[in-house]
Amino acid sequence: MSILKRIVNSRYFMVFLWMVIIVAVWEVFAFIVQFTKRTPVNILPHIYGIIESILDTKTINGSETALQMVLINAGATLSRAGIGFLIGTALGFTLALLMNLSGTVEKIAFPYLMLIQMIPVLGMAPIVLALTGDIATSRIVIAAILTFYPVAANTLAGFKGVHKEKHELMYSYAASKFQLYTKTLIPACLPAFFTGMKIAAPMAVTASILVDTLQGGVGLGCLLSQSLKGAMTRYVFWQIVILSAIVGILSFVLIGAIEKRVCPYNQKPKG
Repeated sequence: MSILKRIVNSRYFMVFLWMVIIVAVWEVFAFIVQFTKRTPVNILPHIYGIIESILDTKTINGSETALQMVLINAGATLSRAGIGFLIGTALGFTLALLMNLSGTVEKIAFPYLMLIQMIPVLGMAPIVLALTGDIATSRIVIAAILTFYPVAANTLAGFKGVHKEKHELMYSYAASKFQLYTKTLIPACLPAFFTGMKIAAPMAVTASILVDTLQGGVGLGCLLSQSLKGAMTRYVFWQIVILSAIVGILSFVLIGAIEKRVCPYNQKPKG
């Protein structure tokens, strides 16, 4: 019984259980759509149909299969999202550090930080494109902007969350400002910093796909738009949806793994 209980309570079992539930619910609704005599692939296809489209070797544009097209366009979209994410992360952490160092910087920068976050992505895209004059650069900038706020806000909250007793303890040892930050404040804010990264990573990918649909060119969003308009099989749309979900989950898991290495002191003891 103890082994069975351990399996049931394990994280992997819960992940497997949720996957089974999601697949079951998906298939139920797919059958409902099918029996209403609507086209299932256009609304909610069966999962086996999506799997078949992934494994299908038939070309849809004369030279590439559906999966090849999705992966090629994914490379363009994810590379831009990745570069923007790294830039936004670096700038967000730097701004949070500056705001914590100076109350004046915080009073000046924080309202603008909130304002940028409130601008819709699709409204921001034409403005950024007009300023940069380059589609690829504009998508990197937008991914950086969307990464910037959650990283900066969470990191600043991490700095502010350090107890005053820790400040006083460092000052009692005659620690300099540099030592205070490197020995106490930065290590203490890293969990909040990684939380901001976990929030920002899927947002950067989603924003890149949305902007692709608006500006065209090479990318998952452009391919998704073409699929919805009937320029190619609708299964391409569903492949993009599943790939985007997988990328979002993997980005969260990867950042979590890095956090465990960088912040072992923040991990809860097992048992």
